[in-house]
Amino acid sequence: MATIIAKTGIRREKGWLYFLDKQGDVSRARMARGGGKGPKGQQKVEKAGVKREEGYLYFIDKQGNVAKVKMARSSGRRSARTAARRAPKRSTAKRAAKRGAAARRAPKRRVTARRTRARRARR
Repeated sequence: MATIIAKTGIRREKGWLYFLDKQGDVSRARMARGGGKGPKGQQKVEKAGVKREEGYLYFIDKQGNVAKVKMARSSGRRSARTAARRAPKRSTAKRAAKRGAAARRAPKRRVTARRTRARRARR
């Protein structure tokens, strides 16, 4: 499934996150909940010099080698079930009619502090 790009054979230490940095080399950073205090920032572990290709996910596999796998991307078209779920619920004619009715309705009166005090006094 995955293709090995560079055989680095890195031995992982607990509490560190291993990744491929922008230069294509293997680096590591201290995990937030890795336990213990260590140096801040990231450290280069091994120079791999991997050139990245668009559409691939790069990772360090269990053997410590740099590998790549094609990313799962949708083909652009949806299944009938998804398309039906995303379809508009109401027709535009109904929505326009409702909007017109709302516009004809008188605006709600705002309750001011003076009116509220008058109501309380009547009680």
